[in-house]
Amino acid sequence: MKRFGYARVSTKGQDLTRQLDLLNEQNCDEILTEKLSGTKANRPELNRLKDKARAGDMIIVESFSRLGRSTKDLIELINYFQEQNISVLSLKENFDTTTPQGTLMMTVFQAFSQFERDLIVQRTNEGLASARARGRKGGRPKTNPADLERALKLYHSNEYSFKEIQAMTGVSRATIYRNLNTNA
Repeated sequence: MKRFGYARVSTKGQDLTRQLDLLNEQNCDEILTEKLSGTKANRPELNRLKDKARAGDMIIVESFSRLGRSTKDLIELINYFQEQNISVLSLKENFDTTTPQGTLMMTVFQAFSQFERDLIVQRTNEGLASARARGRKGGRPKTNPADLERALKLYHSNEYSFKEIQAMTGVSRATIYRNLNTNA
């Protein structure tokens, strides 16, 4: 079993020393570090860690905030490691996926994450229903047919650029192209 440490700070100017000290106290065989924002989806050292770790290994982090970009991202990452039989230990949260308490915490995290997604869907649907009840429609406003017809005539005259046609009619290049074949 190999013990991997993972430390991350959000900017190049920040210091990893505190995290490295904690990870060294855990007797990590190898520590991978990154100095970039957790909001970045592509984290090369985390990807390297995923490639290096094998079944039976353990990944140790100072805090969950160093590992995941969001609750959803963190849950997906921990699930990935669990599927590979790789355990995760977070020192700050005292979370260890090898213990019954860690398994329970993971189940609670997943339940709250699903609950949060369900609430978002519910609020979105309620908002759309409320808007429809007030006579509002979703999507972009429809192009005035007279403006579109004028824009197409100007286009077919070959005398004006798209920029000029848009300035005169308010109809975009994409709308003109989309309607060239249907109104020709």
